[in-house]
Amino acid sequence: MAPLRTALLQGPGGIPGSVAESLGVLDEAAGRAAGQGARLLVTSELFLTGYALGGRTAELAETAGGAAERRVGEIAARHRIGIVYGSPELAGAAVFNTARLVGPDGAPLAAYRKAHLFGAYERGIFTPGAEPVVQADLDGVRIGLLICYDLEFPEAVRAHALAGTELLAVPTALMRPYEFVPRTLVPARAYENGMHIAYVNRCGPEGGYDFTGLSCLAGPDGVVRARAGTGTELLVADADPAVLRTARADTPYLSDRRPELYGSLVRRPEAPEATEESAWRSAP
Repeated sequence: MAPLRTALLQGPGGIPGSVAESLGVLDEAAGRAAGQGARLLVTSELFLTGYALGGRTAELAETAGGAAERRVGEIAARHRIGIVYGSPELAGAAVFNTARLVGPDGAPLAAYRKAHLFGAYERGIFTPGAEPVVQADLDGVRIGLLICYDLEFPEAVRAHALAGTELLAVPTALMRPYEFVPRTLVPARAYENGMHIAYVNRCGPEGGYDFTGLSCLAGPDGVVRARAGTGTELLVADADPAVLRTARADTPYLSDRRPELYGSLVRRPEAPEATEESAWRSAP
């Protein structure tokens, strides 16, 4: 099976709050990526609207199949490239932080709602998703979707590995001072799960946040095949299924697991009872 040439678009999209401008940025980037042979373009978390919009996020949210999704499909079809992008999704009274995969023919392939919301800001706007593994096939490669903070939970990535994900696309809005996530944690997640991870971040200041950039394509052998700096950038690199097969054979974490020992991992730990010593330690 041929490698899946994958493009990573690091950047803020357009001006935060302008879906039309972000779609223009996406159109131009899709053309450049396709011109370099890419079959998949992955963008950042909430790429179409911006991240730090507060109450405006809900105003810009669209239902599935809305105008923005149709426009992304048109861009994908014109350039013959699959696209992963982030946008707020309206479903009844709920707003979800959603990542979508559109195929090279413009057809919707998958939609994932962020399950692990980061901090009071996200929890005040979004409803958490409840479906842990969302996948679709593109050019024979099984692609899975997570969003930013989700990747920092080992259970979420391992669930994808066990379900057969080969390339995990992770739209991201990681801010400072958490640079260790793309530098250290992402390659480790790729290695321990025997998969490619396309981790695509926002960059620069926005609404009081300073996004780190440092997007990367990490391989199942732990090798980072492409790494961005801290500014707007389009990276192109290959996700090779042959490398995945070799890595899983050389380091067989998945087959050497002993699930019968891990039952405690699925139980939420109880808060310890208060004691005189703990009360003393927490006193000012």
